[in-house]
Amino acid sequence: MLRFVTCLLSLTLWIPTLSHAQNAPAQRTDIAITNARLVTVSDGIIENGTLVIRADTIAALGSDVEIPDDVTTRHDAEGHAVYPGFIDSGTRLGLVEVSSLSETQDYDEIGDLTPHMDALTAVNPNSVAIPVTRVDGVTTVIAEPSGGQWPGQAALIDLIGYTPEQMHVDGVRYMVLNFPSTGRRGTSDTRSEDEIEEEAQEALDELNTLWDDATLYATIQSRTGEAGHLPEYAPAYDALVPVVTGEQPIMLKVDKADDILDALEWAEEREILDQIVLSGVSEGWRVADAIADADVPVLTGPVIALPTRASDRYDAPYANASRLHDAGVTVALRTGEASNVRNLPFHAGFAAAHGLNPEAALEAITLTPARIFGVDDQLGSLEVGKQATLFVADGDPFEPATQITRLFINGYDVPLESRHTDLYDEFLNRSPGLEK
Repeated sequence: MLRFVTCLLSLTLWIPTLSHAQNAPAQRTDIAITNARLVTVSDGIIENGTLVIRADTIAALGSDVEIPDDVTTRHDAEGHAVYPGFIDSGTRLGLVEVSSLSETQDYDEIGDLTPHMDALTAVNPNSVAIPVTRVDGVTTVIAEPSGGQWPGQAALIDLIGYTPEQMHVDGVRYMVLNFPSTGRRGTSDTRSEDEIEEEAQEALDELNTLWDDATLYATIQSRTGEAGHLPEYAPAYDALVPVVTGEQPIMLKVDKADDILDALEWAEEREILDQIVLSGVSEGWRVADAIADADVPVLTGPVIALPTRASDRYDAPYANASRLHDAGVTVALRTGEASNVRNLPFHAGFAAAHGLNPEAALEAITLTPARIFGVDDQLGSLEVGKQATLFVADGDPFEPATQITRLFINGYDVPLESRHTDLYDEFLNRSPGLEK
């Protein structure tokens, strides 16, 4: 026992040398990035270009840009390329630290009906996974809740800031709806087909009843304008009022092909097709034409995943985005991850390797999600007047060997430091051994 305690104390004393040090603060500095390959996304590629950042904005870019005299900071990016920051359209980043420890999980609120749950309020700006993610070029993500039919509201955040409000992008929020599923919950799901259908129908009946009740609630609220005619405290209905009145968009999560068709029919009956975006959509390729006809955008992924059915080809998830795109669907990509959001470029790379042309794959994690979320005037491409959220890389960001050499988020020059780089430096430069 004494030896165990001694070892434990020794380990405790040694751990601080491995702890995650406070990263150097990000600073805004007017800067000119020169001799770079500018991958604008929206307007082709500019070779040997110059990009000027002033405060939080791209002030100039092109092959013949004259750098203002007062911009004295220069970064020679010869041999490197500049890309707009990547956008992940569905994550739990900042909402969970340790997946096996419930105390660190803030994405699933207690209760069966929680549309009033706002994921933004639960985002941890100091999450260790945030710097790990952004040093791989992922600068903006959707942080979304899960659990229950109406788990709450997802928010679009930039991966820099001391508070969730500082991270929030342009007030973008989506109400998340987990559409009733007729799919199995995994290999351990032993329910019969009849049981699955019955439970799905019950869930759909509950959804319809709640929608009708929320619509009635909104009608009473608009006609009376007096709280006395409504329940004293009904946060779930209050949260659903902007949804049923068409003021807030819906992120409708659905995967199975038949469920996708049912979801589109459900939305069409309520005349809200222009209010929804489909998320997940792992079997979207099976009903791609129907999705295209409905003109509903899709946030699909994860791309690096297993097929949903044993009879599918191994590459069905990899080719899903390509098949949707070829059918005319507007497609953005999501990882659905918490700690491995950093792998978003590789999800796009897999999609590109399995039919989605590289330009479309790049757009699926830059300009396309920016358009879907209504922030394409700020993010998604390199254009004068847009937010300076971009990175410099020494190669194709879809390739694992590529390194990010400079990173800017909202004009802040973000240090390329993370828990991973700290550990790398710690063990690369470690002393030969610890003295006994």
